[in-house]
Amino acid sequence: MMGFLVAATMAMPFSFGEVKVSCAEPGDWKVACVREEMEKGVEIVTITLDAPGRRQPPKFTVGFQVPQVEMFYRWSVNDWNFALPPNWGGACVSEFARNMPLYAFLNGNDESVLALAASECTRCVDFKGGVREEGSLLEISFRYFEKPEAPISHYETSVRIDTRRQYFGKAVSEGAAWIERAGGYRIASAPPAAFDPLYSSWYSFHQDVFAKPLEEELEIAAKLGMKTVILDDGWQTDDTGRGYAFCGDWEVSRRRFPDMAAHVKKVHALGMKYMVWYSVPFVGLKSANYAKFKGKYLFDEVPGLGAAVLDPRFPEVRAFLVETYVKAVKAWDIDGLKLDFIDSFGLPATGDPAEKDNYAGRDVHSVPGAIDRLMREIRAALVAVKSDILLEFRQSYVGPGVRQVGNMLRVGDCPGDMRRNRFAIANLRLVSGGTAVHSDMLEWNFAETPASAARYVINSIFGVVQYSLMLRSAPREHREMIEKWIRFSQEHRQTLIHGTFTPRHPELQYPVIEAESDEERIIGLYDDGRVLEIPDAKKTIVMNASGKDAFVIRRNGRLSEVACKSGDWIELR
Repeated sequence: MMGFLVAATMAMPFSFGEVKVSCAEPGDWKVACVREEMEKGVEIVTITLDAPGRRQPPKFTVGFQVPQVEMFYRWSVNDWNFALPPNWGGACVSEFARNMPLYAFLNGNDESVLALAASECTRCVDFKGGVREEGSLLEISFRYFEKPEAPISHYETSVRIDTRRQYFGKAVSEGAAWIERAGGYRIASAPPAAFDPLYSSWYSFHQDVFAKPLEEELEIAAKLGMKTVILDDGWQTDDTGRGYAFCGDWEVSRRRFPDMAAHVKKVHALGMKYMVWYSVPFVGLKSANYAKFKGKYLFDEVPGLGAAVLDPRFPEVRAFLVETYVKAVKAWDIDGLKLDFIDSFGLPATGDPAEKDNYAGRDVHSVPGAIDRLMREIRAALVAVKSDILLEFRQSYVGPGVRQVGNMLRVGDCPGDMRRNRFAIANLRLVSGGTAVHSDMLEWNFAETPASAARYVINSIFGVVQYSLMLRSAPREHREMIEKWIRFSQEHRQTLIHGTFTPRHPELQYPVIEAESDEERIIGLYDDGRVLEIPDAKKTIVMNASGKDAFVIRRNGRLSEVACKSGDWIELR
């Protein structure tokens, strides 16, 4: 079914009601809409815009209403509490370096009742999905071009509407896969090393990091089973003020790392791969390069950061960043990069600074499009140097555009928050296919008992666990606990990381998570009020992070209590 917008709003019949496409000021843009049924319960609306020449695209909205029946929670990949908001609540924003346009409305029994996905993952899309008080209706809208956008003459986008009642994990995974196909995204493959246990210098050292103390830490880390290190912020400056005023030159601090190549070689000799952190958009106000890029910033200064934000639409900006990373990989023989803060690229609230000079010097006019191009150029250049290069990105930039470049996605910063690590890993696993999903770096107070500290690990073990503790200061029992769980995670890696993944009850932050391979089933228990359902006699391991030293299972219709210390695991027999 096809229609053309001749008034401000056009309604199209779908199986669940009307979908409306609204464009208040189309001007001379021709707007066409097509409805397609992919299978029973899955319908797609595709909108195309055409103009006689290049110009600012008009704002438009795709929206509909449905009765709020058995839809009590709203899932999205970067959500913290899965609450269902009112329709007058704020919008969820997605674009290349922020979030992804994928949402599901759940009934509280692990079922999706309505799942929505938009194919646009580069430009900004505003989504609102909440309860309309009049009549208890769920009001849905995807809004396009709410932010300034570069002139174009053609645009096409689609929205997928899935009304099948099914396990919510299947609904969002299928929605994510559809976005990849519909948007033409080619996801980067993740080499085996992307799934190896990892040590990060950030929480343990912050910016006060030096070669020799780090090497001493990594000797311990390697003995415990860690296979990769990320050298975070601090290597490029003598400052320890936690700001970014000295970013942008990317010259090694000789006081901290007198010979970076020799340092990396020592770490390689331990059997560990080496990655280095960069804050991609930032050029510090105290850097030598700050004056060099004057006039080529999106923000001349970000308050509180001491840095400016580069404009990636300039080819010389992209070339500088690409050359910086390639030079580091070649000169130091490092194995990967942590590319940080790409969600800081953006336009000021006052509008696009490029408009006043007609985009002079910029070979890409769209900021999201330029970020996309920059990331592709970075990956192409690095892969030409090392085909198995490791590239880590951090939540909230988690969509398929970023996954074309990065093969490691890390949970956003949540120091000491095991619960957030757990549910963020689960969310990312559901939508990230074969990309390696990593925990935020684990740290805990050494006054914890080893059993209590083990709960941090168990909460993260369905992802790749990153550690960032000062290992030399850790009590022996804590190091033994870390070694024990690293050994467990690697012996059961096929199940934990690559098996069928089934997290339960997102509205409760996943109190039970299951993974299954051909050989075994592994269950993580995070709530002492749960009865674990054991459906068959297959080998089943339960990791107990409930805080209690026993739990209840139901097997063959019978309830029984299993003794297992919190912070430990047990194989059910």
